[in-house]
Amino acid sequence: MKIENVILQKSADFAVRIVNLYKYISATYKDKVIVTQLLRSGTSIGANAEEADAGISKKDFLSKMYISLKEARETKFWLVLLHRTQYINDTEFESIYSDCIELIKLLSAITKTTKENLHNPN
Repeated sequence: MKIENVILQKSADFAVRIVNLYKYISATYKDKVIVTQLLRSGTSIGANAEEADAGISKKDFLSKMYISLKEARETKFWLVLLHRTQYINDTEFESIYSDCIELIKLLSAITKTTKENLHNPN
């Protein structure tokens, strides 16, 4: 039985939600600059987590996970901006925002633990 990699699964699921949100907003509004930024950062979370999973060293893994965390935080910014500018309503925002916060918490824990393990290899 294969053990599921939670961060890879959750970041891939989140990327699907981001793509669907992008399609929805693009079909509804002409201005796509903000939502394109969201698409880039929101899908980059999972892409960098996948790269980290194939890292050649623990330092490489940590570096990619930090990038994933930074992309998640950028995505959080774009989601807040889309909500505050009324591109998405409260219900849409709260659902996807909570998923983004969950990813940030997971990635923060992963990077913290990995960094500690690098400094204390015992």
